[in-house]
Amino acid sequence: MKVAVLTAVFSAFVSCSNDDDFDNSVVTGTQAALDQACRDWKTARANWENSEAFLFGAADVYSIDPHTDTWPVAANDLAQVLRDENAMSNLDNFIKTANSGILGYHGLEYVLFRQGQPRKIDQITNLEYKYICAVAKDLYYATATLEAAWDSRESNAERLAIAKDYVATHLAIDDEGNQEGTLAGFQNFGKAFKTPGSGDWATALEATLEIISGCQDIIGEVGDSKIGLPYTGEDATYIESPYAYNSITDFYDNIISCKNALYGQMEATSPNEKSIIYFCRNAGNATLANQANVVVSKLEIALAKIKAMKAPFALHYSDASCKEAIDALGELDDALGALSETLNSYAGNAVVEAQCQVINENYVDKVVLATYRLLADNAQKLYKSIVNIKKS
Repeated sequence: MKVAVLTAVFSAFVSCSNDDDFDNSVVTGTQAALDQACRDWKTARANWENSEAFLFGAADVYSIDPHTDTWPVAANDLAQVLRDENAMSNLDNFIKTANSGILGYHGLEYVLFRQGQPRKIDQITNLEYKYICAVAKDLYYATATLEAAWDSRESNAERLAIAKDYVATHLAIDDEGNQEGTLAGFQNFGKAFKTPGSGDWATALEATLEIISGCQDIIGEVGDSKIGLPYTGEDATYIESPYAYNSITDFYDNIISCKNALYGQMEATSPNEKSIIYFCRNAGNATLANQANVVVSKLEIALAKIKAMKAPFALHYSDASCKEAIDALGELDDALGALSETLNSYAGNAVVEAQCQVINENYVDKVVLATYRLLADNAQKLYKSIVNIKKS
């Protein structure tokens, strides 16, 4: 997500070191602890990017996507927060209502990384440390909310309690990244997705089509915006994860999220028997089978083209390899659109509805919930690693 009013991604960070009125002391810690936090950031980051094929539901309704993943970082705004005694004295509450441009993964990335490497420990101030501890805690709570909201069995009481508190205390986010209005009360999207007519999805087929639509949304965003805006020169500041030099990994993991969704399982190498692709290949319909095969082919080509992009993207966003990836993503989007159109023609078919029910139940448990559970686990680990940067 981008917020148009934010400062440029490469704007210089204004250090507190020139301000005698503010604490500019350096945190007491080890480089090894900071390096570990950076490794854990990359792990939790990959988990998040693996979830972007299903940003509908809780991630959207509870504004968790913009709250945790807005870029470019508002560097000047962050510098001001580090000088704001009121904000710094009650960061847990401040972060619930702050502009999203200083929060989440990229707020953490900005403090932790420079030019693709962990910062030196003697560059991290105590104020920055205090800030990233609060942001990392909030990030963990956001991911715990995603897990709880898609767990149809509500099996983790601790994270369910976190989720209910999260939606009661955070605010919705407008298009400029500002907080506005209260969030809707807690609801279980996992149950709703599995139970047509009880929530946002009227039929099982409608929910299955949402799986494809979620994939198309992130495919379009990666091709047209994440890669396309910098490549075309329309917006050279629109570069995701520029401080960690993690952009291409982000793009690749976004498309892996589509592969997982379509193949019915995390880290899938082939479609499982309860996946959309498997059904379309084996439904006895030559058109569906052919379209599914095209999707599989275009998916692998898109992944290969992204992997072949010249790195780091932050320095090579105008390279010709970017255009090859954009084109491959466009072809994948078209292939999914054709498959979705054919599936949609079966609306009202009882046999298809029954199979879609199987697909959807598997998708909730083996893809969405499994991804969010791993994400929450690793976000919690990241939070602990950030706390451990400073020696007790």
